[in-house]
Amino acid sequence: MHTGDDTTRTADLDRPADAPALGLVTIGQAPRADLRPDAEPLLPGVRLVEHGALDADRFDGDAEAATRRLLAPEDGEAPLVSRLRDGRSVLLGHGALVPRIEDAIGRAERDGAAATLLLCTGHFPAVRARRPLLFAEPLVQRAVAATVGTDPVGIVCPHPDQAEDISRRWAELLPGRVQTAAADPYGPAERVLDDVAAAARILADRGSSWLVLDCIGYTERMRTAALRAAGRPVLLARAIAVRMAAEVVAASG
Repeated sequence: MHTGDDTTRTADLDRPADAPALGLVTIGQAPRADLRPDAEPLLPGVRLVEHGALDADRFDGDAEAATRRLLAPEDGEAPLVSRLRDGRSVLLGHGALVPRIEDAIGRAERDGAAATLLLCTGHFPAVRARRPLLFAEPLVQRAVAATVGTDPVGIVCPHPDQAEDISRRWAELLPGRVQTAAADPYGPAERVLDDVAAAARILADRGSSWLVLDCIGYTERMRTAALRAAGRPVLLARAIAVRMAAEVVAASG
């Protein structure tokens, strides 16, 4: 079992120790090496404290199969998808995650986080926290709703089994037509940009005026690939959530 703090949280050597801190809690494992290059420019002067819900879970050797079974979604449940420390992905259910998320939030707060951002655009019940806790899903959804008006919107999600649930949740919020297409942001590096571009192109061809990359795993490079392929404005979940979190940290002094 991993217990070392060197991989569960990352120190910001270029930021003073008394800088305001934002907790970044992934439902997978920390650190999120894929997130920092996009997040740090949006958070000048903010110290990032990273922890993961699965930091203590083993995904090596004989333990991996049992761990994946323990964390898997229940039959008929729309899966959540997140990133492991080694770059691979994992399918998750809500039940096993909630206590692990609460533990990760507690670790972030003990490390000085003035507020914590839950890095997942899936829907979660109330989670205990002592300081402001931001859920990416409502941050992203409400920002998108305020932006797109009644235009038709295409949602790119990581896994085909999520499409029905994601379509329903977005359709409850947006007055315009909602469509979905899947592209795995954690897939093989040599293919992922093409996959995101293909999903974006499909949604644009079906009449979507706006596209949303609805997973924290989608990067700025993937946004660029989608924009070039579809010729439509592309809203990026991670950028929206991090920008809003930055405002909360600033408000907290």
